[in-house]
Amino acid sequence: MACQYGHYFLSLGVKRGDLVAVYLQNCAELPLIWFGLWAIGCSPALINYNLAGPALIHCLKVSGAEYLIVDPSPDCSSRIDEERSAVEGELKMKPLLLDESLKAYVATFPSAVPDESLRLGLEGGSPSCLFYTSGTTGLPKASAFTMARMYGTILISGLDEKPGEGGDRWYNCMPLYHGTGGVRLQVCLSRGVSVAIGKKFSTRNFWKDVIDSESTHFIYVGETARYLLSAPPSPLDRQHKVRGMYGNGLRPDVWERFRERFGIPAIYEFFNSTEGIFGLLNTNYGPYGATCVGHHGAILRKFFNNTYIPVAIDPVTADILRDPVTGFATRMPYAEGGEILVAVPNEEVFQGYWRNPQATSKKFVRDVFQKGDLYYRTGDALRRTDDGHWHFLDRLGDTFRWKSENVSTAEVAVVLGQYPGVLEANVYGVLVPNYEGRAGCAALLIDPAERGRFDWAGLVRHAREKLPRYAVPVFIRIVEASNHIHNNKQNKVPLREEGVDPAKKGTKVKDGEADQILWMKPEDDTYREFTVQDWERLMRSEVRL
Repeated sequence: MACQYGHYFLSLGVKRGDLVAVYLQNCAELPLIWFGLWAIGCSPALINYNLAGPALIHCLKVSGAEYLIVDPSPDCSSRIDEERSAVEGELKMKPLLLDESLKAYVATFPSAVPDESLRLGLEGGSPSCLFYTSGTTGLPKASAFTMARMYGTILISGLDEKPGEGGDRWYNCMPLYHGTGGVRLQVCLSRGVSVAIGKKFSTRNFWKDVIDSESTHFIYVGETARYLLSAPPSPLDRQHKVRGMYGNGLRPDVWERFRERFGIPAIYEFFNSTEGIFGLLNTNYGPYGATCVGHHGAILRKFFNNTYIPVAIDPVTADILRDPVTGFATRMPYAEGGEILVAVPNEEVFQGYWRNPQATSKKFVRDVFQKGDLYYRTGDALRRTDDGHWHFLDRLGDTFRWKSENVSTAEVAVVLGQYPGVLEANVYGVLVPNYEGRAGCAALLIDPAERGRFDWAGLVRHAREKLPRYAVPVFIRIVEASNHIHNNKQNKVPLREEGVDPAKKGTKVKDGEADQILWMKPEDDTYREFTVQDWERLMRSEVRL
């Protein structure tokens, strides 16, 4: 089938080196399309199927693709229909609905492997796919996961698994347009290990799917483990055959409780980003080394002492703190941690953001510890214990993670600021009890003339039309005045530190005692007052966000 897709794309005029945009939910056809494109020297631009409106158009435009494969589900197809004039007009892109008729048509093409001349000679720096990541610009940035990196990952990413018939099987319900789910999918299949693809994560159906598919491993991201752990105990908890779980974002307070309840011996927790050049993996079988993201022994610690370096960061601007006299950065002790900078010989070591040299240049910083040196900014804070265990601290900058997705505060602020009556929107993520990541909160300055009649349900409809569901703020803070720093940039730090605990209002934000906090539960279509009682219910895990 993969080769049939390859021949189908050739019949459309897709040429070696082209990208094809893929706007699909998790399905068996996605890896077939992916392999089919590889077979003809091409690759997919994997578009987040939750995107709509300007963000969707932006991602499609960045890909430069001529063809767009569209999921036949009403949600996906309707979003493309709403933007059809821009897709077909401005972008000159041809949407192809992957319905049963198209699948049947593809099945008429030859199943022979396309001519090897289409693949031979591709450079290692050519993309195996495009992944998209939210950035501080407010719109997703594309990053090429290169052929060289994919090939290397396939070669070294065996996790005690047996290929072939009767071998291991992975359950993968993480989004395949993301690096964790997508790369692991291709690694497994390329190594001859079978994969059971789940359409999307469901707490109710997760273990049923794992058991029915007889999977021996599964993939997780962020909140997955906490959601499963929060479900009532069930006989299914240990009826599975799972020997290992692989992913990132497993919080320390969940790690051992999850292992003990579900009886999973091996946890493979990694640290990296789609576009990053600093990766770690913790292969963990017990309490020793649990909760960390990787380990460097004595030799590696000495070897990398001046390669991976934690530095102090300005908590307001997220810029590197520099000595006012020397202008150089402040190196932090590894045990305390800071944003990790990676020493690099030149900018070519980072493949960069696709067709975005300006964003690429922002990942580098010069004259850090001496004139002329060059470092890559990971944008993540980590610490390393004296015995070499790396622990993740926080993701820096304007992007926060919620529902296993990256949310750009700038993008959300732009959308909210477009709604009538909103004078200013300052968006940030807040910690909430018993949840991974940060929930979205928007501090809104409302026009005094509209305050008494403001349509909160209308704001929700507006936000849901323009943003992915996970990016719509859970909380609203109605503020009496803007919160700026000296250069008129919004100051998120005191708002973020106060969070949404009613008892903390005004402890960090000047004159913030009078601010009102609202929230929207999943079953609601408007924002309602958030009370002390609501906070206490969150503390007791009686409310699900």
